Amino acid sequence: MSEKNSIAVTKEFDIEEELSKLPNKPGIYIMHAANDDILYVGKAISLKNRVRQYFRTGHGHNNSPKICLMVEQIAYFEYIVTSSEMEALVLECNLIKAHRPKYNTMMTDDKGYPYIRVTIDEDFPRVLYSHNMKRDKSKYFGPYTNARAVKDTVELINQLYHLRSCSKRLPQEIGRDRPCLYHQIGRCDAPCAAKISKEDYRKNVGDAIAFLNGNHRDIIKKLESDMKAYSEELEFEKAAKCRDLIESVKHISDKQLMEKEGTDDSDIIAYAANETDMVVAVFFVRNGKLIGREHHHMNVGIEDEIDEIFTAFVKQYYMGIPLPPKDILLEVDISEKELLEQLFSDRRGSKVSIRIPQKGDKKRLLGLAKENAELVLKQDVERIKRKEKRTSGACREIAELIGVEKISRMEAFDISNISGTLSVASMVVFENGEPKKNAYRKFRLRTVSGPDDYASMKEVLSRRFTDERMDVMPDVLMMDGGKGQVNVALMVLDSLGIDIPVCGMVKDDNHRTRGLYYNNKELEFAKGSEALMMVTSLQDEAHRFAIEYHRQLRSQNQVKSILDEIPGVGPARRKALIKHFKDIAGIKAATIEELAKLPEIPESVARGIHEFFH
Repeated sequence: MSEKNSIAVTKEFDIEEELSKLPNKPGIYIMHAANDDILYVGKAISLKNRVRQYFRTGHGHNNSPKICLMVEQIAYFEYIVTSSEMEALVLECNLIKAHRPKYNTMMTDDKGYPYIRVTIDEDFPRVLYSHNMKRDKSKYFGPYTNARAVKDTVELINQLYHLRSCSKRLPQEIGRDRPCLYHQIGRCDAPCAAKISKEDYRKNVGDAIAFLNGNHRDIIKKLESDMKAYSEELEFEKAAKCRDLIESVKHISDKQLMEKEGTDDSDIIAYAANETDMVVAVFFVRNGKLIGREHHHMNVGIEDEIDEIFTAFVKQYYMGIPLPPKDILLEVDISEKELLEQLFSDRRGSKVSIRIPQKGDKKRLLGLAKENAELVLKQDVERIKRKEKRTSGACREIAELIGVEKISRMEAFDISNISGTLSVASMVVFENGEPKKNAYRKFRLRTVSGPDDYASMKEVLSRRFTDERMDVMPDVLMMDGGKGQVNVALMVLDSLGIDIPVCGMVKDDNHRTRGLYYNNKELEFAKGSEALMMVTSLQDEAHRFAIEYHRQLRSQNQVKSILDEIPGVGPARRKALIKHFKDIAGIKAATIEELAKLPEIPESVARGIHEFFH
């Protein structure tokens, strides 16, 4: 997104006003920079209290120089409400893994979260408390937020299912020693003394795993019965112990709604509406993990039926998405469901189902999506309207201007070189009016020498549209230039049998975007239109991305030139030096002995390198 659009976002987002809207509920918050980059993802028991701390002095957060630096860069924030701190924790972990924010260098609050580990790779498995999840053959449950509850539950499981807690190597050490105290008090079946068969022991382990998977109702009933009996016998200390165990079991057994085992691939869609506005919330679940969500605003009238609105939304939304999910889960039924399922299945290459979840985790997640939609409708609908006008609205303006039905995906190209050297090109992608950075591509020119922008663009477009990995077609191509660049693009597309509208992004004498060149005509934007802002952002982003790549190559070329001047240093030795010492400064600071330690560098060459820099 260009600086111009970023400034607009910042002005529209009043941090003080948005802080006053925060709910006193658990969830995760996402801090954004002005260019939309995610700076930080965190979780909170109370979003209202936690997020406000970042913008108040003397409240702990601001004592950290790192956090102070981050807060200075925050342009706006967003949040997702969850049902519990547990769900917030798992969603936080998912989003950190997906986006790798700059300031999330470790787990939130600088602490880890415990797991329950079942060593199923052992002949006689154990159930253990673990500070983290390792890459081994054990089965892990968690993470959990309450370490005490985890320890209580591990102790309870071992007690209920008579599992061992020792570290003996079994079956190698069976029979070496007498059974320990835990066997004598009836807490362990003593596999170390062959008091239980491997098959029977593993059945107990299976029951323990079933308990950890949520089959805990019978255990809680038994504990509640024991607590009542102890109370009647005035054994209040034992009754309190049962009470604490019940709380621990409930905490551990709490369903982790944000992350489930399996390969779920679904979108979950709910809504909130008033007389004139409707907010649709879309939650994205991929590989069993909730990885994010979007909110969309729709204008509605009193006479509009919800199923008609939902049908229209599903059509418009998924027609712009190249790969629909396996399941589309809706709050209400829609018309033309079978036809849409067939259409989406054809595009995905496998069956796509559209349905209403009736029970279980998907039903709960649908409720969570609805709760978020209601919050957004209540607090942020005006901001969403402004954003959609800037993004989807601008796409509609461009489509109307050039006379096409719909524009979702736009691709823009730019060439960068200095006197024809190190020629590169960029491809940037906007989807629904927003940058899609994971779809950006860089090109190093292979067949063109010298400053020939037309020939360079011909090569780049030919490579882009013949690369099988880039099989998603744009709705419109945006070329950085006028008639010449447009004609090059049309020639390439025609030779490949591809029919895509091509526009030239035309600038005025002050190098500012003024209009589009399309079908041999220059089309002017209305003054101050969102379409003009969108095309300006697209053109600026293509230019920035190309310049950034060219600068990177120039830097690499300069490094290579310096090392190439040293006798005895060729491509292989140059690569070894850079890999080991990281940069020229590191090579320059190295001693002859340090240089000669590299297998690729003989002592004579090491001496020559040292003499070259000194």
